[in-house]
Amino acid sequence: MQNRLLEALPAEDFALIAPQLSQVDLERGRLLYDPGDLIDVVYFPHDGVISLMTLMENGAAIESATIGCEGALGLMAAVGPRQSLSRAIVQTPTRASRISAAALHDAWLKSGHRHAATCVECHLPHQGLAKWMAKAEHGFRHSAAFTLQNFKEPIEITAPDRRIVLENCVRCHAAFVHDVLASAPPHRREIDCLHGHAGAGHGGG
Repeated sequence: MQNRLLEALPAEDFALIAPQLSQVDLERGRLLYDPGDLIDVVYFPHDGVISLMTLMENGAAIESATIGCEGALGLMAAVGPRQSLSRAIVQTPTRASRISAAALHDAWLKSGHRHAATCVECHLPHQGLAKWMAKAEHGFRHSAAFTLQNFKEPIEITAPDRRIVLENCVRCHAAFVHDVLASAPPHRREIDCLHGHAGAGHGGG
């Protein structure tokens, strides 16, 4: 089994990080991060499970999420320095690819839409209420999929999320879209940016 995030990367993006990736076997019970730790290594599990634990005031630890082959630990360190918000501990023996946060950040600087947009710019509505409702729905859906291990293979965007991305594409490129539609025949005036630019935000141009 391979990590599905790595498998889903466009070839151009994977080529940026491949030389810096290394394989590691993580034993059960290994502590990877505690709250407040600087994330200096990002892990992409190929099998096994990493648990994120929320520490309570009384010292108890409650599992709040799990990360398996569909995800990564510390991924947001790609866009800048991040501290861990949870305790990350290896729940079952896990084989993973790892890369330094610095190397992943360097790859991020060279990829896709980095100079124009972040993940949130493309994947969430920009209006207040709609944005927070979408964030809540995404969080619930992702947590359920990670817990139940019923995520789709390969990873697919949902119809509502596709509409959000399309609306953000049109908003960001409004002038260009206007010019295209103005010169298009009436029967060709439907916009579907993702049909021809599916990899745009992830390094495909």
